[in-house]
Amino acid sequence: MNLNQLAARLQHIAPFHVMELSKKAAVLEQQGRHLIHMGIGEPDFTAPPAVVEAATRAMAEGKMQYTSATGLPALRTAIAQHYRQVYGLDIAPERIVITAGASAALLLACAALVDRGSEVLMPDPSYPCNRHFVAAFEGQARLIASGPEHRFQLSAQMVREHWSEATRGVLLASPSNPTGTSILPDELRSIVGEVRQRGGFTIVDEIYQGLSYEGEPFSALSLGDDVVVINSFSKYFNMTGWRLGWLVLPPALVPQIEKLAQNLLICASSIAQHAAVACFTPETIAIYEERKAEFKRRRDYIVPALESLGFTVPVVPDGAFYVYADCSALSDDADQLSLEMLNEAGVVLVPGLDFGPFTARRYIRLSYATSMENLQEAVARLRVFFAQRQKEKAA
Repeated sequence: MNLNQLAARLQHIAPFHVMELSKKAAVLEQQGRHLIHMGIGEPDFTAPPAVVEAATRAMAEGKMQYTSATGLPALRTAIAQHYRQVYGLDIAPERIVITAGASAALLLACAALVDRGSEVLMPDPSYPCNRHFVAAFEGQARLIASGPEHRFQLSAQMVREHWSEATRGVLLASPSNPTGTSILPDELRSIVGEVRQRGGFTIVDEIYQGLSYEGEPFSALSLGDDVVVINSFSKYFNMTGWRLGWLVLPPALVPQIEKLAQNLLICASSIAQHAAVACFTPETIAIYEERKAEFKRRRDYIVPALESLGFTVPVVPDGAFYVYADCSALSDDADQLSLEMLNEAGVVLVPGLDFGPFTARRYIRLSYATSMENLQEAVARLRVFFAQRQKEKAA
């Protein structure tokens, strides 16, 4: 194929460096190295037995046909009931659209809301695919430098200062990948108010909302029916490879998203949908809550452990399973430091390069979605690694 035939939008889609680092790690493992992976954000827990049994039962009963583009009514109803039980919110099941993961949800939302040249505000740092979803529909992600003083999140003041004639909305994540920090409820309320006043849209990625460790459960859906919320079965529900998520939409947007889903995706996996209904039984929720407590236990270990190694954690993460740590006291190049930790200590961490230019060279992201034993071993290895570096510098 003549590469000149490729769509120009590809020039605006950068490689996912997390995956590139994983490739290097795979080569080392093929050579016999033992590595501790704290890079990719994937729970080490998998779907509970009841969910697997529900999938097996659906297959045995032949429930493998297409569903409607909006998803199984039973699953949409179960999600609506979950919002009522956990957040005290009455969300009509008709506002919920089941998608092939949160990625498909974001693609559908951007397909409906982002025009060519539309500008969408989001924080720097943020999950890299979010800006690429915008670019896929020829919009422009405008990254706003958001430091630890702002919890690495947008503020209402930033929205006021950076909104332009081209701006159409904001794309937020709370809690966030890569930082594990959430937007405080009052600040999020102010952001939504600023966007609403300007006639824009607010999309909030809440895929880590179930893994919030501080305060009362809170969803952006409590701020009005005009807020678009993304969620997923991958993180809290431990179903990464099942590729299942959902959108909660303003009522007027549902038929438009349904039309797009019919044409672009047909439907999410029917087997995964039947399985996911079992996520919401009291017995299964109890398992998820136990696992959430284990994630919190790991967070409470790894944050002080990182600081004892010379990293700085300027904002303790209150959700997800990430720590965003300042490594500038140890190196002036987070990318190079990550490679050295991989090659010399056998510990896989992610530099800030993927998440935006503002924090690219100073920060690394650690995922504590691995066992406590692995975390302890990684800290021990890094302690030896940094001690050796100090000796070499002193020599």
